[in-house]
Amino acid sequence: MLVQRHSPAMLQLAERFMGSRTEAEDAVQDAFISAWRSLPEYRGEAGFGTWLHRIVTNRCLNLLRARRPAADLDTVTEPAAPEHQSSPARAAESSAAVRDLAQALDALSAEQRVCWVLREIEGQPYETIAQAVRIRPEAVRARVFRARRMLTE
Repeated sequence: MLVQRHSPAMLQLAERFMGSRTEAEDAVQDAFISAWRSLPEYRGEAGFGTWLHRIVTNRCLNLLRARRPAADLDTVTEPAAPEHQSSPARAAESSAAVRDLAQALDALSAEQRVCWVLREIEGQPYETIAQAVRIRPEAVRARVFRARRMLTE
C-alpha cells in the first residue's frame, strides 16, 4: 500500500534528479528496498512520505556523486504540446532551452543540483531539504544561492 501511494511522487522526484527514467526507477526501487529494511528504525518523528523523500534524495545524491558527468536532460520526455500551440519555431526554441538547462545543471555539483531541484522544482522548504540531505538549513540556502547564480550565468 505504501509503495502504491508514494511511488509516483518518488519516481517524479528521482527523475528530476537523475535525468533518466530508467535510472530514476532503479533509484526509487533501491530506496523502497532500503526503506523496507529500515522500517523497524522508523521513529515516526516525520511523516512517512518525508522519511521516504529523504531516502530517495540520498540514493539519488549517491548515484549522482558516483557518476560524473550527469545524464543529459534531453533523455527526459517532454509532454507533447497541443497541436494548436506548437509550431516548428516554438519547438526549436523549447528544445534549445531544455538543452541549455541540461548543460547548466550538469555544471552544478551533485549537492547543489539536489538542493536546487528540491527547492525550485519540488518547492520544499529549506528545513525539509536540510533534513533530507543532512546539512544545516543555512548550508542549503548557500547551495541554492550558488546554484541559482551559476544557472543565471
